Amino acid sequence: ILIRRELVITYMSSSDSLDWKDKTADEITQRVTSKVQPGSICLFHNAAKHTPAALPSLIEKLQADGYTLVPISQQIYKENYTIDVEGRQIPQTGLLTTPSTTASGTTMSTTSKSN
Repeated sequence: ILIRRELVITYMSSSDSLDWKDKTADEITQRVTSKVQPGSICLFHNAAKHTPAALPSLIEKLQADGYTLVPISQQIYKENYTIDVEGRQIPQTGLLTTPSTTASGTTMSTTSKSN
């Protein structure tokens, strides 16, 4: 008998591309860039028709606007956090926090915007 314990971490996107609604590449790019802010987790769907066409220009636009794209694993805390009313993780003050090393999905995560 093999018994495996796995830690499953859920996270909430803060910017939904709505790509599953068959939005065009331009509509996806406009929607995401109008809603993104530092720390945003942008949601995309693997089977969405126009997402592959949207990503190159979307990434270029976000980088031109000063955003740095990072893996979701660098944005997720495994412990010592609370979640605000918008679904964002907030590290608890004064406690050591550790970003998760296990996360999957089709996401784009932003860190601070450079000036």
